[in-house]
Amino acid sequence: MKLIVGLGNPGKQYDQTRHNVGFEVIDELSNRLQIPLNQSKFKGLYGMGNHKGEKVLLLKPLTYMNLSGESISAVMDYYKIELEDLVVIYDDLDLPVGKIRLRQKGSPGGHNGIKSTVAHLGTQAFSRIRIGIDRPHPPGISVPDYVLGRFRPEEQQPIKEAVEKSADACEAWLERPFLQVMNDYNQ
Repeated sequence: MKLIVGLGNPGKQYDQTRHNVGFEVIDELSNRLQIPLNQSKFKGLYGMGNHKGEKVLLLKPLTYMNLSGESISAVMDYYKIELEDLVVIYDDLDLPVGKIRLRQKGSPGGHNGIKSTVAHLGTQAFSRIRIGIDRPHPPGISVPDYVLGRFRPEEQQPIKEAVEKSADACEAWLERPFLQVMNDYNQ
């Protein structure tokens, strides 16, 4: 079984914010793969289905960003999912808006959702897709205010494309090793 997790914060007030691009990718995959997110358990909203013979579980942790690892580890423990069958999707301040970067491991880089995930899984060695949201601009905006803010009009098309490309990468991963997908999508 493959587990695809998108990080974000629950609640209407966080819809379409920079910190919720992971949730947007899960929504896109839910539509594409026809896997409704209709189950609430493990401190998350999830759905299960099949894609070309592969069992797939899509998860949105509902713990708020800083506790995301609680939900991820609970699902992995219950379904006995191996680390190599996990991909986590989240926003990244260190990439330009709309750029995506796939990695098989790495430090949290200040991202509290990934810090929580690393703490609960006990390792940094899990696949992830980072979606660029850039640093706060104009300078002076606090990071929390920035990540919980909405994209500016000129950022909406690059983010839409990044969400679609991230979903494409996830679909490719359901059929090929993550390393191959990394090589294709890290252009």
